[in-house]
Amino acid sequence: MDTKAPPEHRVALVTGAARGIGRATVDILCGQGYSVVAVDSCAGEGPNRPAGVGYPLATPEELSSLELAYPGRVVTSMTDVRDVEAMGRAALLAVDSFGHLDAAVACAAVIIGGQPQWGTPQAHFQTLLDVDVVGVWNTAAATVPMMLNGPNPHGCRFVAVASAAGTRGLFHLAGYNAAKHAVVGLVRGLAADLVGTGVTAVAVSPGSTDTAMLKATASLYGLADVEEFASSQLVQRLLRPHEVAATIAFCCSPDGAALNGSVVEATGGFTA
Repeated sequence: MDTKAPPEHRVALVTGAARGIGRATVDILCGQGYSVVAVDSCAGEGPNRPAGVGYPLATPEELSSLELAYPGRVVTSMTDVRDVEAMGRAALLAVDSFGHLDAAVACAAVIIGGQPQWGTPQAHFQTLLDVDVVGVWNTAAATVPMMLNGPNPHGCRFVAVASAAGTRGLFHLAGYNAAKHAVVGLVRGLAADLVGTGVTAVAVSPGSTDTAMLKATASLYGLADVEEFASSQLVQRLLRPHEVAATIAFCCSPDGAALNGSVVEATGGFTA
């Protein structure tokens, strides 16, 4: 079956797509008529998990379920964002499958912490840099040239998922803080580099969202229930992944151009 989308259909690439905010982003974009290349490392509980990651990552089955949910609209790529050449192949998959690329969402990330900065193993900090920062860098390096060389650069968008930790300091998460601050800086530099091209770059910073990563964060803090994070947000509840994904989807749209270079807070009023 020829899955190439007609030119008026938008095409996106989403990393970290198998679950959580990434999965919700794929769902919303598909609901808006996009075709999507869904990327995830699918390391599960296996030996390919990066050093220091103490919780299961997504599985191949979770990623492949997207193709079943959206036949002909989603193609999947089991790709580690730390591998820039593999990310290049994932970006080419968008063009080969759907004809062009209009938006890229760098959602893949891990969380490691639970210790003060001076007690954090170097290998754990390196993982945070490699996945959460270099992964965003590699996603941009692979996708932005595709958008610049596509049929309509002025409608193209790069969106990186940062965090409330990207503008604050959180207890026993110094490495994660550093990584997410770096994502914000990367996006602002990328937006400056894109001046005059029509392609824009923006960061979206979620607050506490009901995902597997938040459960891992609760474990780092010794909390029995993720709902304890709700008190740190003015909405007095955890955010749902689709709420953050809706913000990301707007940033991916042609109407999202005004947000270029911005950090869009989707935090529910994060206060701590």
